[in-house]
Amino acid sequence: MSKEVRRHDQLVSDRLHPFVYMAMLGLVLWLVLSVWDFAYDGYVDYLLAVVSGFMLMVVAILSVLSRVWWKNHRPDATRDNSNSFRDWAAGEFETWPGPLKGANAAVEILLPIAALALGMTAFGIVLHFTAHGAM
Repeated sequence: MSKEVRRHDQLVSDRLHPFVYMAMLGLVLWLVLSVWDFAYDGYVDYLLAVVSGFMLMVVAILSVLSRVWWKNHRPDATRDNSNSFRDWAAGEFETWPGPLKGANAAVEILLPIAALALGMTAFGIVLHFTAHGAM
């Protein structure tokens, strides 16, 4: 049986830091831009517009939900806006299975979309070189 040691001055939060949300937004925009690397003929443009529209809707829905939550949150809850990202990352992030270190939670949240954006960029670069090399 392992004992869990918690520092009393350690930040414990159940909300993501705003920088994590900004990173998610940046990664989604990177993904949309990297998907448009495949727009080399007119057949694919329609599908890329649909994918970009879906991504835009996801970002818009999350933004609206975030604004509604901030407007209607409990009045007795305190906001953690004064905490720096370094303090948040060093602290604990409460999840359903158990607490995680904030930095680990941010990596687990951002890793899938970052891998997708990087992979689509790599595929776009390969397509660019192979399409021009075939002609």
